[in-house]
Amino acid sequence: MKINFHLPLLVVFLSTFSLEAQQSYDYFYLVLQWPGSFCDSKQGCCYPTTGKPKSDFGIHGLWPNYNDGTYPSNCDANNPFDPSKIDDLMSSMQSEWPTLACPQSDGLKFWSHEWNKHGTCSESILDQHTYFQTALDFKKKLDPLQILQNAGIEPADGSSYSLSSISQALAQGVGGHEVGIQCNVDLSGNAQLFQLYFCLDQAASEIIPCPNSPSSTCSSDGIEFPVF
Repeated sequence: MKINFHLPLLVVFLSTFSLEAQQSYDYFYLVLQWPGSFCDSKQGCCYPTTGKPKSDFGIHGLWPNYNDGTYPSNCDANNPFDPSKIDDLMSSMQSEWPTLACPQSDGLKFWSHEWNKHGTCSESILDQHTYFQTALDFKKKLDPLQILQNAGIEPADGSSYSLSSISQALAQGVGGHEVGIQCNVDLSGNAQLFQLYFCLDQAASEIIPCPNSPSSTCSSDGIEFPVF
């Protein structure tokens, strides 16, 4: 009788544990990077073996995050990156998710890092192909360069913009949701528009308000948007 009495509690405990185990993250950051700012800094850049990327924001990553600002990483060593699973995406990956790190490479090491560190933490929802396809689809849908250009914010040598003008343009372009903005510094010490953080829901199906926004690292004005 004692065993039967406690059995429902055990079932509830195990069910709760199972749900918590599956709840491995709360939302995604889709992080897009301006290549001109990456290259125009102390570390410099190397174009991929496929040639100079186009003058557009490139994907840095699709990163599962927790609501408290922390994030899971390297969640499944038994499911490593397999380039054969994204053969049909290679052309889009080279165009929209290029690597600029030195030494020069074809991008496979970069994509492997992103899947192994971040993608494996979302594999209960997104398998490898869907993970990369989702990032590509949202990047195309969002098109932040076009949003900024529509607001008169263009890549240009020497021109600068205020953080508020960049932030307002991006928010208006994505349905009123605030977009996280990060800057870096060029060789002359000038702040540059560097990375944009968009938040997606747990299923990576829609843009949502960010539970946490990354620290801006930008000044309020004088932000350059360098030509690439």
